[in-house]
Amino acid sequence: MPTTAKLATAPAEFIQRQHDDAGAIRAELSAGLMAPQAHISPKYLYDALGSKLFEAICELPEYYPTRTEAAIFDAHLPEIAQSIGVGATLIDLGAGNCAKAARLFPTLHPVQYVPIDISANFLREALDQLRQRFPHIEMTGVGLDFSSTLDLPDAVRREKRLFFYPGSSIGNFTPPQALAFLRRLRAACSGSSDGGVLIGVDLLKEQPILDAAYDDALGVTAAFNLNLLRHLNQLLGTDFDVGDWRHRAGFHAAQGRIEMHLQARRELTISWGEQRRHFVEGERIHTENSYKYAQQDFVALLEQAGFGDARVWTDPRHWFAVIHARAV
Repeated sequence: MPTTAKLATAPAEFIQRQHDDAGAIRAELSAGLMAPQAHISPKYLYDALGSKLFEAICELPEYYPTRTEAAIFDAHLPEIAQSIGVGATLIDLGAGNCAKAARLFPTLHPVQYVPIDISANFLREALDQLRQRFPHIEMTGVGLDFSSTLDLPDAVRREKRLFFYPGSSIGNFTPPQALAFLRRLRAACSGSSDGGVLIGVDLLKEQPILDAAYDDALGVTAAFNLNLLRHLNQLLGTDFDVGDWRHRAGFHAAQGRIEMHLQARRELTISWGEQRRHFVEGERIHTENSYKYAQQDFVALLEQAGFGDARVWTDPRHWFAVIHARAV
């Protein structure tokens, strides 16, 4: 582990790679609300409050992905680290509070840690706290929406890039979108074969387990979903009343995915600027998908994207998988 004075005193950088275009955001949100099937990208679930609510979701008994993935890492971290090797440039996609990556540091010994998140202020705070615990690791935070592009700054080392994408967030993409996303990661491995991915994937399982994970008894997931309306009021100037809407979520076997929606409790009209959208009682706004995979299907997706030599670790019930694959 590096302990030189230079690394011990090096400050954590933060690079705001993306500067929000308020006009473009309003245009995107307006187009989604005016679509025949109203929809909003799940990235807008994660404002400051949304990020904290998602942390709370991860503590719920019904939400198995976080604890199941954590148990896989606890049981197999030495094997995972051996597969990866020390000295990686650990690029944490959707880092949030950075806690998942931080658990890997003592075993993986990354040379550089690069957390990336759309919620820049939340990430800055987490990174400031983290570098107090691991002053020997070079840290470069990046404020970026990586869902459609991956424009990494020059400060990110090119050697041995390991893209860390835990928590089954890959499920938010449709399979074709997931393939395009994984291909962008492969391209960002600098054309060499020393890069790779370490990714968490939620596996197909019994529907009642899936349904409960996205509609918990305490209503935390409902609050997370409904908070999107408050965020829309801030970003777009809409006049949503949260009390007019209810959370709806469930597994759709034909599509292989959980769908989350917000459903109108009554007939109503939402206004913003000069635009209006009428909703009948029961009409929905689609807010998130979460695709579930058969293990062999996801390994095949990685191979299509240019990754190979996949190693897979699962829990005893085969509910979740952690996969390391190399750029080939």
